[in-house]
Amino acid sequence: MNDPTELEPGTPLLFARVLDGQGGGRAIDWAGIREWEPRPDGPVLWMHLCRNTPGVYEWLQDHAGIPEPTAELLTSDDTRPRAFREGNTLVATLRGINFNPGAQPEDMISMQVWSDGVRLITLRRHPLQTPRQILAQIDRGAGPGDVGAVVTALTEAMVARMNASIVDMNNHIDALEEQDMDDDPEEMLQKIASIRRNCLGLQRHMGPQHVALESISREAPPWFEEHDRREIAETIDRLRRYLDDIDISKESAVVLMDELRTRALASNERATYMLTIVAGIFLPLGFLTGLLGINVGGMPGVNDGDAFWWVAGACLAIIAVLLVIFKRLKWL
Repeated sequence: MNDPTELEPGTPLLFARVLDGQGGGRAIDWAGIREWEPRPDGPVLWMHLCRNTPGVYEWLQDHAGIPEPTAELLTSDDTRPRAFREGNTLVATLRGINFNPGAQPEDMISMQVWSDGVRLITLRRHPLQTPRQILAQIDRGAGPGDVGAVVTALTEAMVARMNASIVDMNNHIDALEEQDMDDDPEEMLQKIASIRRNCLGLQRHMGPQHVALESISREAPPWFEEHDRREIAETIDRLRRYLDDIDISKESAVVLMDELRTRALASNERATYMLTIVAGIFLPLGFLTGLLGINVGGMPGVNDGDAFWWVAGACLAIIAVLLVIFKRLKWL
């Protein structure tokens, strides 16, 4: 198969390589996998499968010899990152950024990993770019040479890809900080809320992934060599830095949101204050004109042609007096 995103017809196989130990490998099809016999000192077989293909669960038990609980874990939808050692095998569930069209950064894709040091089985449900990246290196003859190196390369590439989303969120926050907050506060609040959701989603998955990588470094079988553990340790440090960056991005988003809300609240309070001042001015005027407008006999000035102007003058005088009082009270 030329395209590692397409299944071999009638099989769960996306791609498979027999590593030569020198950074390269040869392609092998499903029939070759079924006939391939693992040897302790022999070449390493890496197969990448689609876990939701019918028959994968049975094949893992019957042909690969994986215990039923582990096979169920490798094919289940419980994709919380984890890792543990089972005898001489390593079992892990890892998550990577979803770069498929229309996906959000927090929509992460899981990849299950199983290896006994001679065979490496990775499984995914949705397309994931990380295995294809390592596959391209192997096909160029510049890839990992053994199982430990493949696992290390997969985790390193998966974590490195997270940096793109984190940098993108930081750039969006920087752009929002430089933007005039009076332009469109509602749109800015929506963007900030989206950034916060992305941060929370990444943090929710990357926290357990940090623990899973530490388990690999600490509990991996003997075939996971010392230099592989050092590489995993460096990946763990990088992931920890990314988690710190996410915290900073989240706090920056909160500060921006608080500032926007403070400005909106101040604007509303200013509008309420001005309405109160206007009401304070027109309240006595409304009382005066209402009093003079009652339709009862004996109202003074009813037959006087100049009475209207006297009332208008009195209203203006009242407004002037109120403005002076408000000014001295520093209400204006």
